[in-house]
Amino acid sequence: MSFLVSPIGEMIATVAHDEKAGYNRFLLLVAGLGGLLYGVDVGIIAGALPYLEATSGLNAGQLSIVVAAVLLGSVISTLFAGALADWMGRKLLMTLSGVLFVISIPAIALSHGYEPLVLGRLLQGISAGLIGVVVPLYLAECLSASNRGKGTGIFQWLLTLGIVTAAIVGMFFSIRVEEVARLGDPGRLFAFKDTAWRSIFWVSLPPGVLFVIGSLMVAESPRWLFRRGRRDAAYAALLRSRTNEQADLELAEMEQAAAAEKAQNSTGAKVKESLLRRKYVIPFVLACVILACNQATGVNSIIGYNANILLQSGLSDVQAHWGYVIFTIVNFLMTIGGILLVDRKGRKFLLSVGSAGIIVSLICTGVLFRRTEKLRVDSRAGVQSMVNADHKIALLYDEKYADALLSASGDAGKALRNRPTSLIIIYSCGDFRAASKVVRSDDPAAKAIEITRESCLPANKVVAFFSNPFGNLDASRQAPLRIDNALVSPVPSTHNGWLVALSLFVFMAFFAIGPGVCVWLALSELMPTRIRSNGMSIALLINQAVSTSIAATFLPTVGKYGYSAMFFGFAACTVIYFITAAFLLPETKGKTLEEIEAHFEGAGEKAGLATA
Repeated sequence: MSFLVSPIGEMIATVAHDEKAGYNRFLLLVAGLGGLLYGVDVGIIAGALPYLEATSGLNAGQLSIVVAAVLLGSVISTLFAGALADWMGRKLLMTLSGVLFVISIPAIALSHGYEPLVLGRLLQGISAGLIGVVVPLYLAECLSASNRGKGTGIFQWLLTLGIVTAAIVGMFFSIRVEEVARLGDPGRLFAFKDTAWRSIFWVSLPPGVLFVIGSLMVAESPRWLFRRGRRDAAYAALLRSRTNEQADLELAEMEQAAAAEKAQNSTGAKVKESLLRRKYVIPFVLACVILACNQATGVNSIIGYNANILLQSGLSDVQAHWGYVIFTIVNFLMTIGGILLVDRKGRKFLLSVGSAGIIVSLICTGVLFRRTEKLRVDSRAGVQSMVNADHKIALLYDEKYADALLSASGDAGKALRNRPTSLIIIYSCGDFRAASKVVRSDDPAAKAIEITRESCLPANKVVAFFSNPFGNLDASRQAPLRIDNALVSPVPSTHNGWLVALSLFVFMAFFAIGPGVCVWLALSELMPTRIRSNGMSIALLINQAVSTSIAATFLPTVGKYGYSAMFFGFAACTVIYFITAAFLLPETKGKTLEEIEAHFEGAGEKAGLATA
């Protein structure tokens, strides 16, 4: 019967390999669902807000709080996510984050008042903050070195899919609302708008339920289990996704790292190993620099103001919105390329190529804007004179009004007369600024620009903090409405507009294939096990702080210096990103977390990592 042993052994080995491959695919699916929820959290309100505004009876201040509640919840949960992940475990925290998301959907969709809406959105924000920390953390500690890049890439890919999905759902209901509006029945239209915003939130429920179910079926992080003294459970968790040889090797590396840490602690004073050692400080600083630079590329502002940017570049309103659709599709598709390349070419390579491409595309965009912005005229004196005693202004920007503004602006204004121009007004009350929509003098369907003091001021001190952490809201409420800039610019040609759009597509492509995928890996892989969870929380907070700072300075900078200055500034910041990625960041492709940690301890040659 001995001749049967070999075939039977091969068959058992094949079955075991298939089971592990299937489990690894399941891990990737669960991670992807986490990214999908994160993206839905970010994007779902955009499609629902117009119908919520039309049917809820909430004022502008209350609506702003509903929108901002997600940001507040995300910041709060990000701050504590690392500590929670260490206390309760990665798996349980993933389940909790999914449950909070699931609870938030009926809390919002069934609400008939202001407080339930805010509570539901706050829960969504808390869920997003937890997911943003714990899912990349869990993937880094659970996936093998050969699959870690792919897993984190899928998280980012489905995050972009979540944003696209939210946009498509919003577009679907906007088409349906337009169909109902044609019937000419105000009551039916009101009822359908009320149903529309609730349905938009209900659509996001199934992914949340699937994520909760999936998180209950995966194993706990083996490294968390090991640090809790549960060696056998850690080994069993490793065996679910690795061969016996791989599991033995990684467990031995964990034991070796733990023994070295114990020896270092016992040889000195009776204090725990200092967190100021290079093995902790260098990777922590690198991760923080990468996350800060990720926002300093201007990606959030370029996404958030995309339609305005394209309108200013020369495209019509419809063309600008189509440009934004293409922009999001480029992000989604190029993320797939990042996933396919991250474990083949490596993180260092993709970050270097991605940041270099971003620099070139940002400079090109800045140059294209500079050609027309050097001709623009600031007519703030003429617009300021229209502010009435109630601190309000309403003006219809057409060819007649444009000529009047330009005539009052001297020779510079006269040079722009009798040609299409655009107007954007930057205004402020005290320490807070806002901007009107961009309107063009040749748009016959353009609506009047309406500006009030209330539209400039945050609804409360919480929202005010995220708008301008150093602003005084109470004093600003008593300040007059001030027109900082009323910028009249020549409308560039449509050809120029599509060139700008193309440069932004290139920007998004390089961002998606490099920083978009690799930033989550940098966040989770670089941090040593001892500080990984709390270090990730701090780094993400720095990321959000940079994003908030850019959001607070974007409009004033554009108002005073133009889009070209903003794009040149983003390019300069990305140079720091490129230098960090190309010369300071070690390549972590195919390395276990213990090997990466050993590199920063000073054993880089032994671990096989290279920095150049």
